[in-house]
Amino acid sequence: MDLALAGRVAIVTGGTSGIGLACVRSFLDEGADVAFCGRDEARLEQARAAFAEQAGAGRILAKRCDVTKPEEVQAFAQAVAAWRSRADMLVNNAGQGRVSTFETTTDEQWRAELDLKFFSQVLPIRAFKPLLGASDAASITAVNSLLAYQPEPHMVCTSAARAGVQSLLKSLAGEFAPAIRVNSVVLGLIESGQWERRFEAREDKSQSREAWLAALAQSKHIPAGRLGRPDEVARAIVFLASPAAAYITGASLEISGGVSRFI
Repeated sequence: MDLALAGRVAIVTGGTSGIGLACVRSFLDEGADVAFCGRDEARLEQARAAFAEQAGAGRILAKRCDVTKPEEVQAFAQAVAAWRSRADMLVNNAGQGRVSTFETTTDEQWRAELDLKFFSQVLPIRAFKPLLGASDAASITAVNSLLAYQPEPHMVCTSAARAGVQSLLKSLAGEFAPAIRVNSVVLGLIESGQWERRFEAREDKSQSREAWLAALAQSKHIPAGRLGRPDEVARAIVFLASPAAAYITGASLEISGGVSRFI
């Protein structure tokens, strides 16, 4: 399938690891030019060098940016404007989860979690909306969690924030239509740095990575029998962001291996 991405410009936040890194790679493979950001300078440079080798330095822009800081997000948008003068696709990918119950979450932690989840969406959308306005096929695709629909008791704060973000995105899909499409992916368990860290900290050091992940999938009752891979998520995001999905807006695509219980 031709996704019609040749010559298009994609923006990816949190693009130096995991799903974000896979998204940058997929966009480049499909012919788009990509600007991406991350907070860690070393990982940013490592990713920039790898992508420059893959696609050529002229097709990428790497910028250090904390997406919860308005001045840094605006600087990122200004750099993109100077580089390409427009954006066709924005992928908001930054964010992480907090493990806590209602009883163990302090007021400060509630505020920090809500700030991270909402403003990692709000600030990039606000900063890049003028550039998206210069596109004839503009889209925003947000990476969210299945927790938005299926909260977990050990992640009360994150679940509530994720649900609020999902409501925000649905509202924006209506407000921005028809000029800018707004969609999301809601994720189950995906192989990432956090699971690698938990694997390294496992009690049974004789257990292989494959066996440990299989046991994890079984304990989480994932029908697919495994965790998802970042590249699998990236391919879905690239499709939703592309002109090939021109009639899709206000949608959420579940990528969970079938673990959800809601209808």
